[in-house]
Amino acid sequence: MVNIGIDEQIDDLQYKGLKIIQKKTGFRFGIDAVLLANFCQVPKDGQVMDLGTGTGIIPILLAGKTQASRIIGVEIQEDMADTAKRSVLLNNLEEKVEILAMDIKECPSYFKGRHFDVITSNPPYITAGGGIVNPSDAKAIARHEIMCNLEDVIRVSAALLKPGGNLFMVNRPQRLVDAVYLMRKYGIEPKIMRFVHPYAGKKPNLVLIRASRGGNPQLKVIEPLYVYESPGVYTDEILEIYGKSR
Repeated sequence: MVNIGIDEQIDDLQYKGLKIIQKKTGFRFGIDAVLLANFCQVPKDGQVMDLGTGTGIIPILLAGKTQASRIIGVEIQEDMADTAKRSVLLNNLEEKVEILAMDIKECPSYFKGRHFDVITSNPPYITAGGGIVNPSDAKAIARHEIMCNLEDVIRVSAALLKPGGNLFMVNRPQRLVDAVYLMRKYGIEPKIMRFVHPYAGKKPNLVLIRASRGGNPQLKVIEPLYVYESPGVYTDEILEIYGKSR
């Protein structure tokens, strides 16, 4: 029996019967995590690590969408890691998904070598000093570079990826130059990029990136993804990603 707190609820992910435990108020996963899980490509029997997993949404979705043999989610906030662990149990995924409550910066020494085919990350978007935040607030830690920064994520990814392994990341377009610079600095070459726009004709508010450890320099920007076709109405592609139909 999985314990559910009085301040928590079980949300149906509407995909293969998967569910997730979330706070009724406070940090909740967003569309960026769903888009990243859909963008991610995992080889059969692949080894996956999700850095900064939060409540475990990406490992749980990847467990349903891919044939990965092992998915590890790493989360520094112990209460969120506990929520993710309970969601794994709720979905009977404990043989495939493992949640570790630890600092991502400790992962290279903990795993001692490059093991992973895929690393995913939905890192904090806002740089340190980018606004007044409560450093103990879960939302602040998820959105601001308080516990880790973009360079930490990319440096750790470079240390853990197999040669030819891929990092899949979602971030804000404002951080794109930082991300590309840091990826090249640590030997991870950006290969595919896709911008996400709220509507056609509006500027992008997210960017999805696939980068390969030790890859050759050649970047392909694929067609943009539009979230809404009109206010409150998802595009066909977004409906497909969410497993819905009109």
